[in-house]
Amino acid sequence: MRARIYQPTKTAMQSGTAKTKGWQLDFAPASAREVDPLMGWTSSGDTQAQVRLQFDTLEAAEAYAQAKGIDYDVQLPKARKPLIRARGYGENFATDRRGVWTH
Repeated sequence: MRARIYQPTKTAMQSGTAKTKGWQLDFAPASAREVDPLMGWTSSGDTQAQVRLQFDTLEAAEAYAQAKGIDYDVQLPKARKPLIRARGYGENFATDRRGVWTH
């Protein structure tokens, strides 16, 4: 069994960073998915691919994988870009603006 330990990113529907602080352990699929000839659905007999374990820290996820004898890869998260400072509408007309504001 091979597993991947990573910190999940926020979804496209999320504006905040909820559910992105913990770490997850996902198992790699052992077999390829097959297409059902009658319905066209994809299926697999591999039940480990459905398992997703959540941990509070990276060390806890690594300790679990080592205790169970699971080979794992760690994907460290990329650094986020700094957010642009939110400005109010009144600051568009401030006298200390760098550029000239015109229509």
